[in-house]
Formats: sequence, C-alpha cells, structure tokens
Amino acid sequence: MDENIVIMLKRIGRVCRPLLAIALALTLALAPIGAVWARSGGRIGGGSFRSPTFSAPRSIGPHYSAPVYPSYGGGFGFPLLVPFFWGGGGGGLLTLLLLVGAGSFLVQTLRSGIRSEEGDDSIGVRDPQVTVAQVKVGLLASARQLQKDMNALALEADTQSPEGLSQLLQEVTLGLMRYSDYWAYGHAQADRLPLSRAESLFYQASLQERSKFSVESLSNRNNQIQQVSQAALQRSAAGIPDVGEYLLVTLLVAYRGNLGTLPVVNSMADLRQCLLQLASIPADRIVAIEVLWTPQLEGDTLSAEALLTEYPEMRLL
Repeated sequence: MDENIVIMLKRIGRVCRPLLAIALALTLALAPIGAVWARSGGRIGGGSFRSPTFSAPRSIGPHYSAPVYPSYGGGFGFPLLVPFFWGGGGGGLLTLLLLVGAGSFLVQTLRSGIRSEEGDDSIGVRDPQVTVAQVKVGLLASARQLQKDMNALALEADTQSPEGLSQLLQEVTLGLMRYSDYWAYGHAQADRLPLSRAESLFYQASLQERSKFSVESLSNRNNQIQQVSQAALQRSAAGIPDVGEYLLVTLLVAYRGNLGTLPVVNSMADLRQCLLQLASIPADRIVAIEVLWTPQLEGDTLSAEALLTEYPEMRLL
C-alpha cells in the first residue's frame, strides 16, 4: 500500500512539473515590471540654495548722519551760538531753540526711517522669493533616440556653473520639443515660495521622483558622475517580453523671481508653452535644476499601467 502511494505521487509529480513551469512563466510575464526588471532611472542636476548670491549685504543704500560740531556748556553747537551772541539780542533765543529742536527731530526721524527700510530690505534679501517649477513629459517608447541623447548629455553636461545649468536646461527642453510627435502625456505646475520653503519643496519633489526608480543607473550631480553598468542589470536568461510603451522625463527648476504662470497642461500647445517658459529663464536666475528620466538603460521598460499608477497627475494630450 505504501509503495503504491509513493509510485502515485511520483507520477503526479511528473505530470504537474510542466504545469508548474508554465505557471511560473506566466507569473513572471504578468508580474509588475519592477518585480522582474529593475526599472532604471537617470539624473542630471546641479545648483544650490546656499549660493552666496542670496546672502544679504551689510547695508542697503547710503547712511546719512547729521554734521557733528563741538559743543560747549549748554550743549548747542558752537557755530550756532556765535551768530546768536553776535546778534546781541535776547529775543532770538526762543526762535533758535525751536529751530535746533525741530532740526534734531527731523534728523532722528530720517535716521529711523532709513534703518527701518534697511531692515526690511535685508529680510527680503535673506529669504527672497523662489519659484519651483515641475514639468513632466510622457513620450512613446519609440522615441528611443531621446533616451540615448539624455544618456550622452548626462556624461557631458557641466552641472556646477550657472552657464552650464542654463545650457543643460536649453538642451533638454529643445530635445523634448524635437520629439513632440511622440508626446502622449504631460503635466506642469509652479509654486512661488520664500527661499527656505522652496528648498524643501524642490528636494522633496526630487526624492519623490527618484523613489520611483528601482535603481539610479546614471547620475551627474554637480559634475560627480556615477554609473551602473548595463551588464549588472541584464534580464534573466529566460527572457521577458519587452512590453515597454513609454519614456518619462521630469524637469525640476528652481529660479529667482516670477517669469509668469505655467499653463495647465491640457494639450500639446500647453506643454510646449511650459517648455518655452523654462527655456527662457536667464542663467543668473537659476538656483537649482534636476532632470530625471526613466527608463535610462536601453531595453528597460515602462508600461502604460506603471505610468498611470505612479504618475497619476499626468494628463493625456
């Protein structure tokens, strides 16, 4: 009886083994992309919210002070007393006292007003207004050349100087507009905040986007390049069908002042206008920039389901 049971179990095992293999293959094929293939991401960025540009000068505008003369006895300036005595009259004393008192009051008022204005300006310089803009573009995966252009830019971009950051912004926006035929989704928003709060918002948005990558496979931050080799992230030998449908590029730009409100993205024209506004930011107003894109590695994939799940703010163009 025991031997029969063992034989039966072996037969069941032989029959079920192919079924288990098929079930495992289906599980891998239907599983979320991130579970079977580390979704790669690229990052290019630079700038600092601690730039010396934002430090307040010691003073704003010239200081004014009344002329100081040596005083004698009663405390009135000697040049004022001499004409009084030379006049020989006592009737002018009251008039002189009133004039001196009025002059002293005006000088003190002027000094107080200047100090007050300088204090207000210093506060404004210490915590100026900064705009944090976010523009996201979802493109069809057939725009693979843009992916290659972004990879090359990450290895060559100067991300330490304002001029380099301005050139980076120009090249990314120009590259995206060249591939406008592949645009599928878009999103834009801008928040104008004091410097201290803008810094927090900028890095929070950056971390939120980077957390959606399984691995940051290429990074250039302040000219510090880090790269993960393609071989280290190859697919398994069994192979998984390439179901990638989209590329996603995110632009984060912090800049001083306000260069206009970004339109709500409901069409390709709105998205193009957003990119043009970012491209027009002068180099001396740029505080910080981050460009993030996924997937970064060739052959990596981003499905429509993943795009809509992880980026619910994106709108169909």
